[in-house]
Amino acid sequence: MERLKLVLQYFQSNSESISNGICIILALVSVKLYTSFDFNCPCLPQYNKLYSLGVMIVPPIILFFLGVLVNRHTGVMMDEWMRPIGKRSKNPAVVKYLFSAMIQRALLAPMVWILVTLLDGKIFICAFSLSVDPVLFSGLPNNTGLDVIKIMAKVPCKEDVIFTNSSFHKAVSRYVRCYSQAIGWSILLFLIVLGALGRLIKPCFDGHSTFLQTRYWSNYLDVEQKLFDETCVLHARDFARKCVVQFFEDMREDAILRIPHPPFIKHSREELEEEEERLHGITKEEQVDQLLNKWYYSKPELDVTRIAHRPRMCVTWEDREGKTLYSDV
Repeated sequence: MERLKLVLQYFQSNSESISNGICIILALVSVKLYTSFDFNCPCLPQYNKLYSLGVMIVPPIILFFLGVLVNRHTGVMMDEWMRPIGKRSKNPAVVKYLFSAMIQRALLAPMVWILVTLLDGKIFICAFSLSVDPVLFSGLPNNTGLDVIKIMAKVPCKEDVIFTNSSFHKAVSRYVRCYSQAIGWSILLFLIVLGALGRLIKPCFDGHSTFLQTRYWSNYLDVEQKLFDETCVLHARDFARKCVVQFFEDMREDAILRIPHPPFIKHSREELEEEEERLHGITKEEQVDQLLNKWYYSKPELDVTRIAHRPRMCVTWEDREGKTLYSDV
């Protein structure tokens, strides 16, 4: 149980870990789909290969686009690629890094599906049983009145009556399955060797420091967008709360209370600043639209040494003649 908690904490630590977790889940889903999928070969010469290749190719395409859709790097990459330059220049290396990370994660589930189908061999047998030379095997049922092509197309259908008391279909299926599994293990070995060489060779290049910078700024873009979204949610909640409170206050009937003006009124500056801090001074619909517009068209510079000017609210109390009684300036 403790190990499971550690695994869950890792996958929730950052967006990259969450993306890895989602891709692993998609890979497991692809395996579950294949094992629960009841593959039935049509056993017809004109449909065997078409149907089999469709089952082998179409689900991986669906899984690939599903992986692209659920990957957070997709949105970050598109935002960085399509945004106007504004005050911040674009870094093509960051976009390439995000694109590469997105493609690698999206390809995991499709590759798992293809490898599972090849190692299982049923789909490969249905697709390529027609390509086998029947002369290599004994026991060809030639008393059925069918030509050789139709007999070879029925090899995946082991329940067919023409293969009763005959080991011909078993021999052909075993032969084709060996090729299928050999291709599957070869692809798996190639991917593992390619990944291992990539991890070993990458630090040997002089551009490794550039890679570290690219990875840093790609993570920065992800964190920046997440913080902006969270800040917008908090602002929207406070903005909605004030609008609702103001609506209820406006429904109250006006009441006139005549009391003498106090000679001196103290105001807590901290309370006023705290109330203003919640909305960051954005209190109108036009201001919100302008802020979102500015965020898209003019992202802030990557420089935190400057302290931005923050407007302050000053309260001044005046009498009926316009004379200042108290000011918190």
